[in-house]
Amino acid sequence: MKAESLRALYVVFFFLQTGWESLISLLNLRHVRVNSSRVPETFAGLVDEGTWKRSASYTRDRGSFSLIAGLVSSAFVLFMVLSGALGRIRDLVDAPSLNPRLRGILYIALISLIFRLLSLPFALYSQFVIEERHGFNKMTPRLFAADLVKGLLISGVLGFPLLWVLFLFMDAAGGLWWVYAFLFTAAFQLVMTLLYPLVVAPLFNTFTPLPEGSLKEKILRLAGLLEFKTRGIFVMDGSRRSRHSNAYFTGLGAAKRIVLFDTLLSSLPEEGVAAVLAHEIGHEKKRHLHRMLGLSLALMLAAFAVLAAARNWPPLYTAFGFSGPGDPALLVILSFCSGPFTFFLNPLLSSFSRAHEYEADAYAARAGCGAALGEALLTLGRDNLTNLSPHPWYSFYHYSHPTTAERLAALRRVGTEQAAL
Repeated sequence: MKAESLRALYVVFFFLQTGWESLISLLNLRHVRVNSSRVPETFAGLVDEGTWKRSASYTRDRGSFSLIAGLVSSAFVLFMVLSGALGRIRDLVDAPSLNPRLRGILYIALISLIFRLLSLPFALYSQFVIEERHGFNKMTPRLFAADLVKGLLISGVLGFPLLWVLFLFMDAAGGLWWVYAFLFTAAFQLVMTLLYPLVVAPLFNTFTPLPEGSLKEKILRLAGLLEFKTRGIFVMDGSRRSRHSNAYFTGLGAAKRIVLFDTLLSSLPEEGVAAVLAHEIGHEKKRHLHRMLGLSLALMLAAFAVLAAARNWPPLYTAFGFSGPGDPALLVILSFCSGPFTFFLNPLLSSFSRAHEYEADAYAARAGCGAALGEALLTLGRDNLTNLSPHPWYSFYHYSHPTTAERLAALRRVGTEQAAL
C-alpha cells in the first residue's frame, strides 16, 4: 500500500469514528432533553422531579461540552497528521549532538506536552464552570495547578526510564525486541500497580485509616464473612476536589487496600457503605481484576506486535508526515493516531466491564446486601446527578457500568431467584 492510500484510509476511518461518536452524543442529548420534563415510570417514587431535572441539566451541560471538546481534539489530531506537523516537530528536536534515545524521549515528551496544553482549557472549563455551576467543584485554582505540575513530574520520572529501556530493546535486542519490550513493560505495570497506592496516590490525596466504630465493625464483619483479606480500610479526602463520591480497591495480592471517599461516608448510611464494599469484594472474589489485567496485557502484547510489524514500513511514516522511519515516530503514530483504527473495540471492552459489574452486584445481593446496594445506587445516582436514562446506543458504546435502571432490575431478578430457593 502506498503512503497516499494509507493516508486516505486513515481519513476515512477518522471520519467514521468522529461521525459515529458525534451521532450517539447528539442522540443522547436529544434523549435527555425529551425525557427531562417528567420522571419515567422506572424511577417513579424513587427520584423526585427536581433532582430529575437537575440531573438532565447536568447531563446536557457535560454532554454538549464533551461533544465540542472531542471535535476540537479530533480536528487537531487530523491537522497534525495532514499538515506534516508531527514530522516537522521531530526534525526540530533531531539534534545530532544529543544521544539518539534522548532525542526520542524529548520528541515524545514534546508531543505529549502539546496535546496536554490543548486539553488544558477544556479541563479548566469543565472543573471551574460546569462542575462549579452544578455544585460539585471543591477544587481551588492553586490545587488544580499543583495537580497538573505533579502529574507532569510523575509522567517524566516514570516515562523517562520506561522509554529509555524500550528504545534500548528496539536498538539492541534483534528481531524479538518487541517480546522483551512487552515483558519489561508488563513487569513495570505490575510494579506500579503495587506501588501506586503506597507512593503515587498519597502525593495527591490524604489517606487516613477508618476510625474505630460501628462502620468499621460492619465492614470487618462483612469481610470476615466473605473471607476477604485486606491490608487496611482507608478514607480518602475526595472532598478536597469534588462532591462526587466513590469507593475502590487498589493493589494486588496481600497489598489490597479498601479506599472510601469521605463524600461516600457522608452520603450513605452504614448499611449502604457495607453494600458498596460487598460489591467491590465481589470483583475480587470473581477475579475481575485479574481478568482485566490479563486483557490489558493481551492488548499490550498485540500493540507491540503491531509496532514490530510496522517498524520498517516506510509508507506508514510518509503517510503521517515523517520524512523517514524512526522509533519515536512509530510510538507517536501508535499513541496519538491509532484511534480511528481501534475505536470499534470500545463497545466490546465496555460490554466486558459491564458483565463484571453485573456479577459483582449479584455477589453482593447473594451476600445479603441486595436491598442496601439498590438503595445505595439510587442515592449515589441522585447525589452525583447521574444520567439515569441515557440513550441505549450511547451507553452501549461508552458505559463501563450498566445504567442504574439496568442494575436495579438485575438486583431484583437475583432477589426473586433467592426467594424462590
